[in-house]
Amino acid sequence: MGVPSFFRWLLNKYPKVIEDINTNTNTPTVECHNLYLDMNSIIHPCFHPSDDNSNGIPPATFDEVFTNMFHYIDQLVTIVKPRKLLYMAIDGVAPRAKMNQQRSRRFKTAQDNQMREAEEERLRKQFEMEGKKVLAKQECEVSDSNIITPGTEFMHQLSKALKTYISSRISSNSLWKNIMVILSDANVPGEGEHKIMSFIRKQRGLPDYDPNTVHCLYGSDADLIMLGLSTHEPHFSILREVIMDLPNYHEKLQQNPAMQFKLLHIWLLREYLELEMKIQDPPKNLKIDFERIVDDFIFICFFAGNDFLPHLPFLDIHEGAIDLLMTVYKKEFNKLGGFLVDINKIGQKHAPFVKLSRVENFILMVGTYEEKIFKKRAAIREKKLRKLVNDSETSKQKEQNVDYMDNDDGSSSSCALRINKAPSSNGVCVVSDEVILKNTKELKEELNKCIKEKGDLLKSGEFLIDKIKLGTTGFKERYYKEKFSVEGSTNVEQKRKEMVQKYTEGLLWVLQYYFSGVASWTWFYPFHYGPFVSDLKGMSQVRVNFEKGVPFLPFDQLLSVLPPRSSYALPKAYAQLMLDEKSKIFDLYPQNFEIDIEGKRFTWQGICKLPYIDERRLLAQTRDLAKELTESEAIRNSVEVDSLLVSNTTKLAEKICSLKSNKLDTSISDGIGGIISLINENECVENNTKNEDSVFCVNYELPMAGTIHIPHLLYGVNFPEKTIFECDITETVLWHENQQYGQFERPHNQGKWRSSNRDGYISKFSTNATNGRGRGLLLNAPPEFIHKGAAVGWGLGRGNPQKIDDEILNERMSSFSPFQKQHKDGGRGQGRFQHNSNTSLPSQWSDPKEKSRW
Repeated sequence: MGVPSFFRWLLNKYPKVIEDINTNTNTPTVECHNLYLDMNSIIHPCFHPSDDNSNGIPPATFDEVFTNMFHYIDQLVTIVKPRKLLYMAIDGVAPRAKMNQQRSRRFKTAQDNQMREAEEERLRKQFEMEGKKVLAKQECEVSDSNIITPGTEFMHQLSKALKTYISSRISSNSLWKNIMVILSDANVPGEGEHKIMSFIRKQRGLPDYDPNTVHCLYGSDADLIMLGLSTHEPHFSILREVIMDLPNYHEKLQQNPAMQFKLLHIWLLREYLELEMKIQDPPKNLKIDFERIVDDFIFICFFAGNDFLPHLPFLDIHEGAIDLLMTVYKKEFNKLGGFLVDINKIGQKHAPFVKLSRVENFILMVGTYEEKIFKKRAAIREKKLRKLVNDSETSKQKEQNVDYMDNDDGSSSSCALRINKAPSSNGVCVVSDEVILKNTKELKEELNKCIKEKGDLLKSGEFLIDKIKLGTTGFKERYYKEKFSVEGSTNVEQKRKEMVQKYTEGLLWVLQYYFSGVASWTWFYPFHYGPFVSDLKGMSQVRVNFEKGVPFLPFDQLLSVLPPRSSYALPKAYAQLMLDEKSKIFDLYPQNFEIDIEGKRFTWQGICKLPYIDERRLLAQTRDLAKELTESEAIRNSVEVDSLLVSNTTKLAEKICSLKSNKLDTSISDGIGGIISLINENECVENNTKNEDSVFCVNYELPMAGTIHIPHLLYGVNFPEKTIFECDITETVLWHENQQYGQFERPHNQGKWRSSNRDGYISKFSTNATNGRGRGLLLNAPPEFIHKGAAVGWGLGRGNPQKIDDEILNERMSSFSPFQKQHKDGGRGQGRFQHNSNTSLPSQWSDPKEKSRW
């Protein structure tokens, strides 16, 4: 799902789902059979550690990144101690529905890197003027995180390094010696977490599968929680590292010896949901099935945000969107006539697994709250602006006592360096290494501060743009005109129907992706914006027939998602397609691109208005290029299967080298099924030695059996003792009805810590359990401290701002610096900015009537 605010919402509402992990003990914190690693959640923080952590030294080479990763994986294996399987899944080529988001992120990253480089150069010159010597800028192999994409040399080297690392650990580490290790690298198509889910679904369908298998999945994305729920496996936990900062894509995990981890237990979440989603008045002759309620819960959460469909203007998680969806679902369940989805019917023609007539009625019922949400949002915005005036006047008084340095290039940047001049000396001054390091650290801190300020639209004044004015008369007409360039009732209605068709297709695509796999590798939502909830009329008339298609080759995906600035990651012939003006697809790689920031607080939240990749045009250009690749490049561009590595001391290894292609014998593979084959007929030993510590490596594919997802608990599953009760469920107060709190503040009803079950709490997952399901729960305190500031966007904040007369407000706003900037063309702000553009805002509020715009 990838929703930034979802994890915080979950912890505030259901605090007991979390268990703190003690990493300073050798005793197993969790007894687990299978450990799954979403490797991209490890690659990114090891590639670019948090800048806010003074102990983290950014790596400069591939090998340093790999070393960081190996240390991180060692920690995870030590914490979890898997008994049967370790599954490492790296993101491979993604479906087209995901590629559009990847393309947007990578183009933004390239833009951010260019801005950061320019700002760093300015600060280096400033430090030089002040006599502050710093370390010279070093060449770095890992300065561009865009190379964390299938098909690059970095990903190719990572795959080889991981195989060597795994072999080393199996040979020398007792925690690894008796388990199977599966590596699904970037040449295996599919996102890492979804490759893991496919593996679990397939195993559940095997006759020898143990229904009490304990699963632990490591990863930082919020969608892992929904994916864990979708398996209907009760003994399932999500392992996460604690993140202290805003959970946007650019925030990094802390990299230090005292890493803190938490487990989110899916079974406890199920207990909460069973009480929270209780249907009081079901339709007659309908048997309530909690497993289907779980499926419906996952489905309705798609409306609050996911990686494959654009955000709906009405529903924001930090405005209580999920609470609203759950409330309407429970309240209107009888009128809806029953459940929204039936996962048992996935795979049948004409999508009978979704009751579209019920879905349409449900979402239109949710849409009846649209006007109230928009009105409260507007009220909070006005209060925020008034508070902004007060804060501005206070900061101006403080600025009078601060010595601001002039930039050497005449820039009037608000991030001007705030340092005092170093004392001059007529003699020769020898600067120690310690001083140089201190100055370099200061430069880095100042750079981070400047970048942060530039990304905060509230400080620049861009935040004030509001051309749509949601909730006021004519806002839909303005929305379609500004976002889709259509006017007139006929054209608007035609565009609305197109959006309803594609958005409904998207909901069905995402549902299948979560429960059964990729419905179509080529389908994607073809608009940058989503429809209004109240405009989703006609969903029941939509007919969908997905074409499966095939995934792109890695180099084709690189051409689909990389910006020109990262073209070096491709072979030269491919790179020229985005660099040469004579290229037939040159128009798909704009140097300057529009980002819509209207209504956003931070620049990273903006919507990239990039042209969508035309698959036919692109493949027509690359079809012949693939024949000219070198051997190494051809390997990078290939499609592979997973690798299975085991110690030669295991029973499974005894038979491996005698196999050409065969099914895994589940009696000697801890019940894990699949198809294995030799990488080549002559050698199956990864480290090329046939001693007692040798490691066998073979190809691994999912079993042919077990293809149908089983959307319910399996027979023979052991239920843990219940620990969540009615007293743990707090009354839901919808965001638009809560008059006391601002946009980001936690309503009084959420996150209350009930003492009735806190003290003397006995784990239902006792580590002494004899069935192998042992998991200790040490629930200490409410988890709101974990993700402080995790919500995104803007908010009112605590306290009541001073009431200001309208005339005084207008006068003050006219003197507030962000409102004084002028467009070169004299026009009003457009709610977006161009790359390398100097566009700024006009003076506002000059006419008292203008205040109604906000």
